[in-house]
Amino acid sequence: MTYTDFGKITRVHNIPKDGMTDLIRSIAVEKHEAGQPFYLLDLATIERLMDKWNHSFPNVKPFYAVKCNTEPALLTKLDNLGANFDCASLLEIDTVLSLGICPNQIIFANPCKAISHIKHAAAVGVNFTTFDSKLEVDKIKKWHPHCHLLLRIKAPSDSGSLRPLGKKFGTLPEEIEPLLHYACNVAGLKVVGVSFHVGSIAQDPSIYREAIANARAVFDVADYLGIPKMKILNIGGGFRSTPLFEEIASVVNEAVQDYFPDPNLTIIAEPGRFFAETAFTLVTHVIGKRVRGEKIEYWIDEGIYGSFRPTLYNSCFVGIKPISMKECCEIHESTIYGPSCDSLDAVDVDIKLPELELDDLIVFYNMGADSKCAGTKFNGFDMLSTPTYLVSTNST
Repeated sequence: MTYTDFGKITRVHNIPKDGMTDLIRSIAVEKHEAGQPFYLLDLATIERLMDKWNHSFPNVKPFYAVKCNTEPALLTKLDNLGANFDCASLLEIDTVLSLGICPNQIIFANPCKAISHIKHAAAVGVNFTTFDSKLEVDKIKKWHPHCHLLLRIKAPSDSGSLRPLGKKFGTLPEEIEPLLHYACNVAGLKVVGVSFHVGSIAQDPSIYREAIANARAVFDVADYLGIPKMKILNIGGGFRSTPLFEEIASVVNEAVQDYFPDPNLTIIAEPGRFFAETAFTLVTHVIGKRVRGEKIEYWIDEGIYGSFRPTLYNSCFVGIKPISMKECCEIHESTIYGPSCDSLDAVDVDIKLPELELDDLIVFYNMGADSKCAGTKFNGFDMLSTPTYLVSTNST
């Protein structure tokens, strides 16, 4: 099977769900020497996740958060499945457009944008963005006056998220009326709706209901000010593909019915991790080993200056599987280091592993979110060019 990525044809490995290990061994032997990690992207997982999204959120259009993972094959697949895209910068916009995706499928969902980025959005036809300050209104008025805007409000509580965003983004309740008046009645811009984000990896479904209630209040303020009827609600992100997702969806759907009975309301969201996290598998090689008593230390060809950035990587979401060339039943307390000379470059500490040898593999599952996109070239190790192989798993 082949896969077309805007003119580029790439082979897709069709395998049964239990065939991943054999494929990993094959790629490692045929195409990669030690020192060359690689990713696998399962396109069938993306299809299953879109089915899950559409079942739980039949009336919510996903705008995939490009910052989560910019792999072109992922973006193309999501486009083919009907997704739109949330971009935060000039480069993310260009990445999406380079794949033949239309500019009207993009929301420029960064409330604070550089002037050069605003100019670029206007030039390429990205006419949908967010704002949360008077200065942002002034910039948009001058450089992109025909853009449609969403007012980004601070979620009432994002303490239930593992990575809160409210400290940095979002209008406070007392700022809403004067900012709406300034944007619409003074600057003459088109504010068409409200946006919020409860924070990355939400743990408490109730915060969505509170945020939707607050968004309703903003719509009411707009009506009071005589602003043309707003029609879009952006519920942001914070979703993972776990059982909690269905609970969050139930809370959101009920809250929308309670606070927004208008059938003409357009609802969008900005999922990133939901689509990317479980679809990617990272394969690394053991490039070094040291035995100290009962403990074993390993070095692999990936680390914190690549896919395991400390501010983004969360080990509790990742599955780890060693693939050894020989059978070994004895388990040792182990540490996994990255390849750089930084002593902080430790991927996992005090993990139980069977004894491994040089060129054995350590596979990390659920590695699609905030990983590949965070690579650097620190210490001369190129973590920006890690290749991705395409896979499609089926049930047989």
